[in-house]
Amino acid sequence: MKFKTEEDIKNLIENGKRIGEILEMVAALCRPGISTFEIDKQAEKMIRKAGGKPAFKGYKTYTSDVPFPATICASLNEELVHGIPRKNVFLKDGDIFSIDIGMQWPARGGVFTDTALTVPIGKIPEKTSKLLDVTRKALEKGIAAVKPGNSIASVGKAIELYVKSQGNYGIVRDLTGHGVGHAIHEEPFIPNYHDHYLEKIKFEPGMVVAIEPMIALGDWRVKTMPDGWTIKMADGSLAAHFEHTIVVTKDGNIVATRRPHETI
Repeated sequence: MKFKTEEDIKNLIENGKRIGEILEMVAALCRPGISTFEIDKQAEKMIRKAGGKPAFKGYKTYTSDVPFPATICASLNEELVHGIPRKNVFLKDGDIFSIDIGMQWPARGGVFTDTALTVPIGKIPEKTSKLLDVTRKALEKGIAAVKPGNSIASVGKAIELYVKSQGNYGIVRDLTGHGVGHAIHEEPFIPNYHDHYLEKIKFEPGMVVAIEPMIALGDWRVKTMPDGWTIKMADGSLAAHFEHTIVVTKDGNIVATRRPHETI
C-alpha cells in the first residue's frame, strides 16, 4: 500500500480536474454513427493537449500479455470493461457505452488517475436507464465510505447493500476497485461486495483509491474474449461501470476526478 505525499496529492487533484473535463468532452462525442475508434483517437488528442499521457495505452498486466492498444477502454452493451476501440464498431441508438480512461500527468514522471462512466446512446429502455442510475448511485455510496478509520470492506458493503435494495442485479465479483497514484493499479484491491477479510485494513490519510462498481442486469459472472482484453458478461446481459479516483484526507475524502457538470 503506497501513501502519497502532499506534492503527489496536489498533482493528483490537478490531474483529476483535467481528466474529469476530458471525460466529459469524450462522453459528449458519443452519438449514433460514430466509431469507437474515432472516440479513442479524440480522447488521446485531448490527453496529450492537457500535458498528460494515456495511462492504458501499452499497459500489460503481465510481461507476457499483449499490450493494450488504445487510450480508452471502449465497452459496448454486454461488454463490461477493457473493450478495444475498433474502426468497424459504430454506436447506435439504444446502446450503452462504457468509457474507462486513465491519465499520467505530467506526462513524464507524473501521477495516475482512473475514471469511468457509462453513456446512454439515444433513447434506451427504462430498465437500462435504471441500471445506469443504480450503478452511478452505487459509486456514490462507495465514495461516502472512503474516510479515515473506515475499513476497505465498508466500501463493498455499502455498494452491495444499496444495489441489492434496488432489485435483482449482478454485482461483478471478479474485478475490483484498487489503489492508484504512483501506478494505474496498486494495492489495496477493493471489491464491490462485502468481504469481511478486509475489515482489518483501514483507510488512512494519504491513500488514493479508485472505486468502480460494475453492475449487470443478469448474473455477475464474466468471460474474457479471444482478444485477451475485452471482458463480457457471461450470460450476455447489459452491464454498467462508473468510477472515480478518491484521495483520503484527515477529514474525509476528495473526489479528484469529478466532471465539471456531474450531478451527484
